[in-house]
Amino acid sequence: MKKIALALGLLGLTALANAADPLNETVWKTIDDKTKQPKAVVKFTEQQNGTLSATIQSILTPGEEKACSKCEGPYHNKSLKGLKIVHGLKNNGDNTYESGTILDPQSGKTYKLKGQMIEGGKKLQLRGFIGVAALGRNQTWVRAN
Repeated sequence: MKKIALALGLLGLTALANAADPLNETVWKTIDDKTKQPKAVVKFTEQQNGTLSATIQSILTPGEEKACSKCEGPYHNKSLKGLKIVHGLKNNGDNTYESGTILDPQSGKTYKLKGQMIEGGKKLQLRGFIGVAALGRNQTWVRAN
């Protein structure tokens, strides 16, 4: 009887751990803040340290599938498909996130990142910035799954 209770308890903990973050394993269409057009499809995954990252799954803008030529370091000339553009995003609770970074493949620059899931999790409002959040720009991504 004790073994069954222990097994059920471990199973319950495993289920809670897998469902820990509502952003984990979700897929989003990135929306360009200037043109308001979808640019790419990205997928969030939770890392071993509990932070989230997002990787480009596909490019939606024809002609922009090429390498990240303006990116520096390990991202230089890497294909955009499969490129990890969000790193270290932390869940604050209440569907808010902070302390991450985001790579802009068009400029090759990396920005600090914070965000919030809105409209019942149908949209993800992100703010990329250098220094203080007031001096940044917003993007709203739309859930694809």
